[in-house]
Amino acid sequence: MISTIVVTEEDVVTALEATLGTGRAAVLRITPPFSGRMRARLHVAGEEGTYEGPEPIHVAPDTLIDPVPAYPTAAETAAELDSAADANTDHHEATHTERLAEWRETVRENRVKTAEIGPPDETGPVNVRWLTHDSE
Repeated sequence: MISTIVVTEEDVVTALEATLGTGRAAVLRITPPFSGRMRARLHVAGEEGTYEGPEPIHVAPDTLIDPVPAYPTAAETAAELDSAADANTDHHEATHTERLAEWRETVRENRVKTAEIGPPDETGPVNVRWLTHDSE
C-alpha cells in the first residue's frame, strides 16, 4: 500500500537523539488514510488518541539509519576529560557539544534509501525520501 515515505532529516535526528539520550520513545508517525506516498512526522510514542479505522504507523528512527552511531553521553565525555589537566565545566560542555554535533552529522550521513515499514500485518520495503533544510 505505502510505497514511499517522506521524512525530514531533523525529525529523524531529533527522534533518535530523544530515544537514545533521554529514553523517551520518539518515533516518526504516519497517520491514515494511507496512500502510496506518505509523510512521517516526529511524534512521542504513547501519546495517541483513539482512532476509528486503521491505527497510525510508528516508525522507529533507528529503522531509517544504518548503522546507528553510538550516542555520546555527557558522562562518557566527563570520564574522558577527567584525566586531562585542563578539564573544567566549560571545557566539558564545549567538548560534549562538539561530540553531539559530530554524532548528528554521522546520523545524517547514514540515511537509508529503503526500509521495512507498514502496519504489523503488511510490513514491506518502502522507499524513503529525505527532506533537508535545502529541500524543505
